Amino acid sequence: MNWVVILFLIIWIYVLTVMKRAEMGVWYFITGSVGVLIFSMILIEPYVVGFLQKAVSAAAGILGMASGMYESYFNQGILFIQNGHDNLSMYIDFECSGVIEILAFLSLLWFFQVYDVYEKIAVSVVGTIFIFISNVLRIFLICVLIKCFGSDCYFIAHTIVGRIFFYLCMVFLYFYVFTKPQIIRQKVGVFHYERN
Repeated sequence: MNWVVILFLIIWIYVLTVMKRAEMGVWYFITGSVGVLIFSMILIEPYVVGFLQKAVSAAAGILGMASGMYESYFNQGILFIQNGHDNLSMYIDFECSGVIEILAFLSLLWFFQVYDVYEKIAVSVVGTIFIFISNVLRIFLICVLIKCFGSDCYFIAHTIVGRIFFYLCMVFLYFYVFTKPQIIRQKVGVFHYERN
């Protein structure tokens, strides 16, 4: 670990303690979430990205083999799509692994003040699984479109359709994890919503 990273980590922790004591809720949330994301991308991401690439390609491969649409070579993180004389190999790289989305979600969640620690643990597990499954379904959708319409539609399938599908899944997740609990648990004066 680089000494510069350690220095910034110590400064970040100190700034967080000052913000916590000063009850600077919003700034504490922003500084904490951004800091966790940056430090996790530096310290954790290199160790989990390879595993996630293989896991996504293996899970997407199960769907591909079950549907007969494509083959998976998950040890290399490759999906092979054959459409008549048209063949395409799709490599599950850093961007397709979902590591950024998972780390961003966890960074926001752990500084979100609505949940207690046990709720954060449960929501972390469920949210990570949801992001993983959404990403696998996105890859499957891209492969199905390529299988049906040929490799010429790769750009549209990957860049437009796949991303729209994945972003809709993330909007659903973020609404149920962040927006809805915040609304339900808010209290303004003597008025507050009942918790279910």
